[in-house]
Amino acid sequence: MIEVIPAVELGQNSRRTIAEIYSDAFRDDFAYFSKDLGVLADAFEHMMVPELFYVALIDGTPAGITACTDGRQQCVTLDGRQLRRHFGLVKGSIASAVFAREFSTAVPNMTPSSASLEFVGTAAAYRGRGVAKAILHHLLALPQYDDYRLEYISDINAPALGLYTKLGFTEYRRKKVRHTRMTGINHYISMKLVQS
Repeated sequence: MIEVIPAVELGQNSRRTIAEIYSDAFRDDFAYFSKDLGVLADAFEHMMVPELFYVALIDGTPAGITACTDGRQQCVTLDGRQLRRHFGLVKGSIASAVFAREFSTAVPNMTPSSASLEFVGTAAAYRGRGVAKAILHHLLALPQYDDYRLEYISDINAPALGLYTKLGFTEYRRKKVRHTRMTGINHYISMKLVQS
């Protein structure tokens, strides 16, 4: 059984848990910076904002994450010094610039009943077990929201795009990226779902 809880319920290790799942879930996107999951988690731990994340547990073990914000809140707060410390001067500076450009802007046209679902990720060991689907079902049932957005979905992430489409999300924007050579990603896709 999959249980979904606010990340803060994990206690003082919540930030590290989020960083580990995030690093594992998006390891291919971050391979340019490091292939070592420990290095990635060390680099990303400082930037996670646990109050905005939900965690899926399978038999009590964290298996997936998703942040839920109002589109203006930032679920990550970047510190370029930390990224340079873990990735080195050049790669850390590149990571800082790319993350700041890609992940620090507000989602346009949000209303008080809108939610931005961010960093939907499942640890590799738990893929194919309905973890992301369980988190999204949990968040789609929150009574305060009826308009949901997913931003910055990699165009090469076919499983995620397929899941979001099955849940009723539709594409409303496609943004060309400038880091295709490093990541293999050509576009970030934005999707939305409006419930009645």
